[in-house]
Order: sequence, then structure tokens, then C-alpha cells
Amino acid sequence: MPQCASVKINLHGALLKLDYKKEFKYLYNPSPKSIVIVDVPAMNFLMIDGQGDPNTSRAYRDAIEALYTVSYAMKFMIKNGTLAIDYGVMPLEGLWWVDDMARFSVNNKTNWKWTAMIMQPEYVTQDLLSAACKQVEKKKNPVALPNVRFESFSEGNAAQTMHLGPFLEEGQTINRIHDFIRDKGYSLFGKHHEIYLSDIRKSSSETWKTIIRQPMRKS
Repeated sequence: MPQCASVKINLHGALLKLDYKKEFKYLYNPSPKSIVIVDVPAMNFLMIDGQGDPNTSRAYRDAIEALYTVSYAMKFMIKNGTLAIDYGVMPLEGLWWVDDMARFSVNNKTNWKWTAMIMQPEYVTQDLLSAACKQVEKKKNPVALPNVRFESFSEGNAAQTMHLGPFLEEGQTINRIHDFIRDKGYSLFGKHHEIYLSDIRKSSSETWKTIIRQPMRKS
């Protein structure tokens, strides 16, 4: 995973705070006014796989609970450990696909397959994950905890933009991205990718911010 260039340092030289959304602003803060091409490097994620409509799937809700619980456990283990590094837990992301991507539609999510995931800083290791999972198992033991895995994920070239508003209105934004990719001489490649920047429990759906990303390759 790329190293962060700018971090705050205290008088003793110890790292204090990282803001990955600022460090990777080009990936996590696109403008809603335009579609841009980005080169997405390999990053490390906690992941859980599943299938079904995220609006009705209990498995999807269980996956989100487990991912956030473990992510926060590792954040505080790093913050309170010898590294003494504090960072903000990254937003939830989702990869979405169907067996035949030509039939992928936001209007029919029953057969959607998904990977729910949260990006992790370079300080997170498999050993730290194992320790965090043991800690979480003792305290909360979320249903999907056994399904959490730690994996590197790379997309390479992709087109993305910011969608403002409800998830049900994403169709037009997705079509814009797909048309953009074809107009640039590329073809769709890989899985539909969304990054959820808003807490939907606390904000109106009209203000929700969702990054829509689609990997691509030369036709």
C-alpha cells in the first residue's frame, strides 16, 4: 500500500495522526460535476463476501457490523500500542456484480453478489487482525466475524465520480460513467465499486455522498 507523505509529528518524533481520506483525496473525494480517470493502487482491506439485495439481506447488515467492529478494534490497538498512531477508520466500500455483467441493473438486486470491505492502513497485519478478532469475539462476537478476511485489492485504471442523493437514483450516474468509459475508447472491466461517505442513519437521503467507480481497460 502507498505510504503516507504527510503526517503530524510531536516534539518527540512520535507519529500522532493520519487522515487517509486526505492523503488519498484523488480516490476518496471526486467532484460530482465531472467523471475522472484514476489509477487505483493496491490497498489492504478487511472483506466479507455475500449475495442478495443489500436493502433486505441480513447477511449484508451482519457483514457491515463485523467489518466496523474489527476495524475499530484494530484502530485502538494501534493507537494505544507501541506505534501510538491515531487514524480515522475508512468508509465502507462495496464491490457489486452478477455472473453476467451485461445484465447488471440497479433495479434488480436480488441476484447481486457483493464484497463489503473497509480499507486498512499499512500498519495492519494478519497477526494484528487475529488478535483483534479474538478481542472482538470475547466482547461482542458479531455473527459474521468468522467471515472477515484481510486481503490486498488492486483495480488499476478506473473511472469515477461522486453521486449525490439516494441509492435508488444511482442508475443515471452509473450510465454516465459507462458512456464515458466507452467514449474514451475503453471497455468495462471488473466489478462495480461504490464507496459510502455518508452516515445514512444521521443524514437526509438527498445529501448522501457515494463514490461510483468502474474499472476499465483498453478495448
